[in-house]
Amino acid sequence: MAYVQQIIEQVKFKNPNELEFHQAVEEILTSLEPVLEENENFIKMKILERLVEPDRQIIFRVPWVDDKGELQINRGFRVQLSSAIGPYKGGLRFHPSVNLGIMKFLAFEQTFKNSLTGLPIGGSKGGSDFSPKGKSDMEIMNFCQSFMTELYRHIGHFIDIPAGDMGVGEREIGYLFGQYKRISNTFEAGTLTGKGLSYGGSLARKEATGFGLLYFVNEMIKYHGHSLEGKKVIVSGSGNVALYSCKKAIELGATVIAMSDSNGFIYDESGIDFETMHKIKEVQRKRISEYINYFPKATYVEGKGIWNLKCDIALPCATQNEIGIAEAQVLINNGCFAVGEGANMPTTNEAIKLFINSKVLLAPAKAANAGGVATSALEMSQNSTRLSWSFEKVDDQLKEIMINIFENSKNAAEKYGAFGNYVVGANIAGFLKIADAMIAFGSV
Repeated sequence: MAYVQQIIEQVKFKNPNELEFHQAVEEILTSLEPVLEENENFIKMKILERLVEPDRQIIFRVPWVDDKGELQINRGFRVQLSSAIGPYKGGLRFHPSVNLGIMKFLAFEQTFKNSLTGLPIGGSKGGSDFSPKGKSDMEIMNFCQSFMTELYRHIGHFIDIPAGDMGVGEREIGYLFGQYKRISNTFEAGTLTGKGLSYGGSLARKEATGFGLLYFVNEMIKYHGHSLEGKKVIVSGSGNVALYSCKKAIELGATVIAMSDSNGFIYDESGIDFETMHKIKEVQRKRISEYINYFPKATYVEGKGIWNLKCDIALPCATQNEIGIAEAQVLINNGCFAVGEGANMPTTNEAIKLFINSKVLLAPAKAANAGGVATSALEMSQNSTRLSWSFEKVDDQLKEIMINIFENSKNAAEKYGAFGNYVVGANIAGFLKIADAMIAFGSV
């Protein structure tokens, strides 16, 4: 469609070198063509042009003092992309790779993901090129307090609600919220999510993205006549998403044969032991290679290559673009029939096309990993009512939300002639809710 291609080219021209943002825009916009052909009002009201231009892009300096007493300078970001259906909502990422283009791609994806949850939350994303790795608790606290000293003026429980992401866990959220409370002179628990249980956090939040991924994947493969029982699963990564994807996959009857971190991967044909992996990565905060000290029959392989292993289901839960066309072809050749994206945009556009053309069931990130933000919104609900829900209640609501996301994605795909294409289905289902709200608001 010439109209869509024109917008994509404009995005590339106006946002040079922001390759991840270009990729996200192209993947989503091209899948919306049948909707645009059916409803010219979306074109007339320039919904796409407005969506690819964030409401607000905030960049700021973050000075902090390290343990040697030396001043360090990092760069902070917050991209508030759309508040069409609710206050901005999206995580904070602390990682050296963070730049404006990555923040915009994440905020763009987040906007559609949040729409799919059915909850009233818009889309944003933020973070810094600061790395918590190798830093002391004091250094991380100093950085977080400096970061929040600037960010606090741009957020609030009716404005923008940050959460955790890569490099931002419960420790970092605690330091950030403490500084927000100090500066604002308020205890607005709903201003940040992913908090500790002692000050307004929600049970099941840590597990939510991984659990939600498996709830979606389970519904998807069940619809196509498969079961997780007895299937061999590969999970890339070893953070919260990967760990709790592993746990839920095992609970649903699968065997997780491999997991990875940035140094290499563990292969255990008899099945990864979740409790051991959890102890190594979440309690001890050590490298994944430690696993072979507990299970000598397992194999540790340095570097990349986890996708060369044979599996039935692949769950990329590490980072963006970890599966390119070469990795996708190997997975297909090895009999992989389903892929569930736990990370944000872990599959390149070329690899997505190859999977779909090869009839591999693909659960796209904006649908399949929405469990984290959905549970963050449930945390906000608990904060608003001054109540705490049981783990079972939160988990039940999470499962219901993920099943609804699958149903809506499936129905949208089938309505627009794309049976089994959940990338198209999720994009369309997410877009329609946002577009209808934007039209209702007029030209704002």
